[in-house]
Amino acid sequence: MALLDKLLNRLLQVHLSDGRVVIGNFMCTDRELNIILGQCQEYSCAPDRESTEQPRLLGLAMIPGKHVVKIQVAVDVDPSK
Repeated sequence: MALLDKLLNRLLQVHLSDGRVVIGNFMCTDRELNIILGQCQEYSCAPDRESTEQPRLLGLAMIPGKHVVKIQVAVDVDPSK
């Protein structure tokens, strides 16, 4: 639980089972490991500094835990671009 407290309001990069990547501010989770992200953007693949792909703006999003492959703190990607 302490780890989740440290992640609150941090920018997370969530990789999904279909290859998409969602980046947003971590707000909460539940028993089924569903994740709620605020100010969220979706990419069709992992964004990097050279990527020219425009993200899809989602706003507040619930990501089903069964589709989460990897979660990491996003430090190199600025979702406001």
